[in-house]
Amino acid sequence: MRHNAPDGEAGAGTKAAGEGPSGGGPSEGGLPRRTLRAEILIVLALSLGASAVSSLISFVGSVTRPGGLKDQAATLNASHAPGRPWLDLAWQVFGIATALVPVLLVVHLLARELPGGGALRAIGLDRRRPGLDLARGAALAAAVGGSGLLFYLAVRAAGFNLTVVPENLPDVWWKLPVLIASALQNAVLEEVVVVGYLLRRLGQLGWTPAAALAASAVLRGSYHLYQGIGGLVGNMVMGVVFVLCYRRWGRVGPLVAAHALIDIVAFVGYALLAGKVAWLPTA
Repeated sequence: MRHNAPDGEAGAGTKAAGEGPSGGGPSEGGLPRRTLRAEILIVLALSLGASAVSSLISFVGSVTRPGGLKDQAATLNASHAPGRPWLDLAWQVFGIATALVPVLLVVHLLARELPGGGALRAIGLDRRRPGLDLARGAALAAAVGGSGLLFYLAVRAAGFNLTVVPENLPDVWWKLPVLIASALQNAVLEEVVVVGYLLRRLGQLGWTPAAALAASAVLRGSYHLYQGIGGLVGNMVMGVVFVLCYRRWGRVGPLVAAHALIDIVAFVGYALLAGKVAWLPTA
């Protein structure tokens, strides 16, 4: 079974288990299966897999610290050089740029398999349908973002989540541009690696669509565990929804747009509303 990928785009190489070879022989993409497994591990170790391990360690630290989870804070965009705005800006730009290096690695790896611009087309991140991608992304962001906020408020009130502080940057001219750039970086990194790349490679290894969906969703939830149980569960549900949308549309473009819009609203909204509305928790 293949993903439902219109125009034969992103779902290539996602056959169910039993349709491809086993052991160390060639995969659906022609590369040895051991090579693909090693490649996946390396990509994840350099990106969101490492973030998942870091998140687990952080969560253990939070649950073993005196006091409840909701009395602790998880800051997403923090100052790296308080009182030194230009140095802080340099660190912010450096962090955003280096976080995108795994995306370049993934595109490079896919380009070796699919030359001539086929890498971006294969995962649906090309510029052929910008309007449709943005429209679908906006609709998805409205549905996921709204329900996600309500879920966060509920699980925090129940004591299962830390207080998430989307930003703690100084009030300088570059604050909002950096928050928007950070949101875009999160969106591109996560959707390219966790959806476009990972599903393609797992399909080439012969994983069933259900198993690949579960792996993608669990990975997405795991690197948000530092926020608490709510961060884990909420992002796993988001991961399921995003994979299903990817299989229907055959493109990560709408997912990148949706994720970016969700984070922009969260980051910028917090910067504008924190301390001014009673319903928004602050540290």
